[in-house]
Amino acid sequence: MNIIDLLRRHEGVETHAYKCTAGKITIGVGRNIDPAGGLGLSDDEIDYLLQNDVARVARELGAEFPWFSGLSECRRDAMIDLCFQLGITRLRLFKLALGAMENHDYQEAARQFLDSNYAKQTPNRAKEVASMIETDQYPA
Repeated sequence: MNIIDLLRRHEGVETHAYKCTAGKITIGVGRNIDPAGGLGLSDDEIDYLLQNDVARVARELGAEFPWFSGLSECRRDAMIDLCFQLGITRLRLFKLALGAMENHDYQEAARQFLDSNYAKQTPNRAKEVASMIETDQYPA
């Protein structure tokens, strides 16, 4: 046995946030992330989680849409941003936009993404993502 095994056994391992016996918001193996005195997450830990999430979303997009891997990096990143926010289930509902993406009609795809509740709820983000799709350029 090593220290990792010992701590996993004593603390338990949780895949979701929970309240420990002291009532603090905790994750993983006893990491107190409670806003009232917890450690929270370091920038490196946040980036590690984000990189894992980006890789997962890219895999989901590649499995769902065969044309995804043929996109430019900027347009792939725009699709990852969309899927990250909406989730793959809600993204599938954008049939006209996704059809336009598949047909390389990026102007129409951008227009369709902007003509949505998604764009009404997060207008600045939606405009940036739609611009990335249409122009193949990252925001300044």
